[in-house]
Amino acid sequence: MDVKEYIASGILELYVAGILSEKENLEVHTLAMEHPEIQSEIEQIEASILALTKTTSPGLSSDFDALKEKLKTNEVNEVISLPKPTLNWKSYTGWAAAAVFAIGLFWMYDQNQDLELQVVETQKENQQLEQQIVESNTSIEKAQDLLSTIRDKNISVTTLAGQAVSPTSYAKAYWNKEKKQVFIDAQGLPEPPDGFVYQVWSLKLNPLTPTSLGLLDDFATDENKVFALNNSYASEAFGITLEPAGGSLSPNLEQLYTLGAVSDS
Repeated sequence: MDVKEYIASGILELYVAGILSEKENLEVHTLAMEHPEIQSEIEQIEASILALTKTTSPGLSSDFDALKEKLKTNEVNEVISLPKPTLNWKSYTGWAAAAVFAIGLFWMYDQNQDLELQVVETQKENQQLEQQIVESNTSIEKAQDLLSTIRDKNISVTTLAGQAVSPTSYAKAYWNKEKKQVFIDAQGLPEPPDGFVYQVWSLKLNPLTPTSLGLLDDFATDENKVFALNNSYASEAFGITLEPAGGSLSPNLEQLYTLGAVSDS
């Protein structure tokens, strides 16, 4: 525990003022026994309040001294007549000042707590903003890399049109034969239902021979809907089907969403 920080928190003033709960009082008392610096600070706070009280009501202690002397000198058992009590405004003023001092300490403690909460909230907001900036920069870098890739002079572009099961669907395949990669832009496909996934196929047309290139995993969470797959085959066409989660060994042609022939150029 940081003793200096604990002392600066204002809790010791509340302890002296008697505002803390029983549990909090026990905690402060325990820490004061363990740390002389805390005990010393408590004694200094108490001394300050006593000094303030004596300053504002100096007659309070003298009244008690006079009463004690009278008790000592009265040797016979006779009734001691006490002076008629009068309002001692100085005493009331002193206690009022002490009460105001305690209230002021409590207010300072409350303000300090609010300030600490504001600092914590500001730190959280800054961390969130930093994370957003990092993610934004990462997205920009990915987009730039993707644009650079699909604009390569060795890229061939194949448009995949919608089929009977989903006539409005569409996609594009960017195939780099030298690097043996194909990028599938699946922005035109609807989100697959739960338990299903899109699977991309490389097709030889005569005879029709499909070969799986892979799955479009995490389709719903992928922001740009562009997926990179390896393709070392002499593809004549590309097709995308909807298959059960995990993919299939052969395409379900009844769930063929898009299809497109590779251009000869």
